[in-house]
Amino acid sequence: MNIIDRFTLHNQVAIVTGGGRGIGRAIALTYAQAGADVVCAARTLADVEAVAEEIRSMGRRAIAVSCDVTDLPQLGGVVDAALKAFGRITHLVNNAGGSGPNDPLKMSADKFEGVFRFNVSSAYELTRLCVPHMRESGGGNVVNITSGAARYAQPYFSAYGTAKAALTQLTRLLAQDFAPAVRVNAIAPGPIMTAALDRALPANMREGMINNTPLKRLGEVEDIAAAALYLATPASAWVTGKVIEVDGGAESSVWPG
Repeated sequence: MNIIDRFTLHNQVAIVTGGGRGIGRAIALTYAQAGADVVCAARTLADVEAVAEEIRSMGRRAIAVSCDVTDLPQLGGVVDAALKAFGRITHLVNNAGGSGPNDPLKMSADKFEGVFRFNVSSAYELTRLCVPHMRESGGGNVVNITSGAARYAQPYFSAYGTAKAALTQLTRLLAQDFAPAVRVNAIAPGPIMTAALDRALPANMREGMINNTPLKRLGEVEDIAAAALYLATPASAWVTGKVIEVDGGAESSVWPG
């Protein structure tokens, strides 16, 4: 096989959660450029409809599905929509997730568990639902979007950091459960310049983040999408249970990814 051919996803079907904006949108478009048909899932239907239309303009197939991943029963609807549209599932990107800072003296256990549901339980449930269909298709691939916050010790991120650490370890464990038919890997982004961050980030904080990053720039969503493409394609056929840190070389916390 030509080495470039190892970076393609021809005749594959991918589900991408949080696929309407930011990193999820970039991954959905990148997978389509590599040849995959894509199921774009997110809470805001208009956002994923726009991404699906972009994919169709490339000559690939795409559908948009409205889904709140914290409502676990809705995840079965995403799987059903994928099978109805494309007849198979081969790839899953668990990108939906996140949380802001929290004061552990003010955040209740219920809200703490809600952060876990958003970042960990949703990924577990959707993976569990997709893997049997991946096996039926001859094999598959799961990519989880975790965070550098999983390994940084910093104040006011006990909920988010712990949840992402759990997702990181879940990645390693599910890779053992589902090998050899299904590979499971993760990406831990550093500070990524999404549109939302660009609007909210003060200039002095931006400068500090850049100065604390060895490669002297903030990450772009395409940096994460490129790593996700590698992990999804035959180029990484002998890689499973691994976490790729795409963070500009940062070894200390500069911003939660």
